[in-house]
Amino acid sequence: MEYITLNTGAQMPKLGLGVFQMSDEEVAAAVPAAIEAGYRLFDTASRYYNEGALGKAIATCGVPREELFITTKLWFKDYGYERTKEAFRVSLDLLGLDYLDLDLMHQPFNDYYGAWRALEELHEQGLIRSIGVSNFYPDRYADLIQHNRVVPAVNQRQAHPFNQQIDAQAQAAEHGTVLQAWSPLAQGNPEVLNHPVLRVIAEAHGKSVPQVILRWLTQRDVAVVVKSTHADRLAANIDVFGFALSDAEMAAIATIDRKEGPDHQDPAMLERLLALE
Repeated sequence: MEYITLNTGAQMPKLGLGVFQMSDEEVAAAVPAAIEAGYRLFDTASRYYNEGALGKAIATCGVPREELFITTKLWFKDYGYERTKEAFRVSLDLLGLDYLDLDLMHQPFNDYYGAWRALEELHEQGLIRSIGVSNFYPDRYADLIQHNRVVPAVNQRQAHPFNQQIDAQAQAAEHGTVLQAWSPLAQGNPEVLNHPVLRVIAEAHGKSVPQVILRWLTQRDVAVVVKSTHADRLAANIDVFGFALSDAEMAAIATIDRKEGPDHQDPAMLERLLALE
């Protein structure tokens, strides 16, 4: 495993398991398989509704707490100074932990200023080792860092070969924030996974296209959260640190960027998220 140093000094694994849309039963099965394969970063969220299942799985995994890196995310309906502190306590209790390694504001909506002030205080108290954001576009990210004391350690954005987030990574790096990719395999989009550029590179290295994509991201120093419930895929997804892509291969992948992805600046996105509950 390779690690990346956050602006808090914390060492975060470059690749971890995300449990989005996993049932409690799937979490209970996937986490031990992931631990055995070498995963130490686990990413959940209050609105994944499986923090409790993840907490139970890591409590019995046999790995010391200090070797694990646990991330959760605060839902935007729980933003606001007091509500954020209450929601944090709920998440911490469900996970059965004394502290979180990383807590992210999940969406750039509602009172994210009040939420951030609460997270800053929880960070200063040692209850959260690092704090960050998710799905924050350049304008809201810039606004947040200009008017608050703590710069986000992480900005979690969708990133894959058709949505490479080159500009977002450059902006984040300028201010000491790590870009972390969600949906790095484009949610299994067959057009991505069968793209001829990626297939040629995969064949040259004797690897799969998903492994090439994950290597391409981690080689760019983009941290990655990838989901799987299958032991063989869990093992394959983490087996990406024993080879390297050439400059020519990295450049070839850069040519297939379409900047396709969800737009959190579109009011329709907020409407869709509000309709979830």
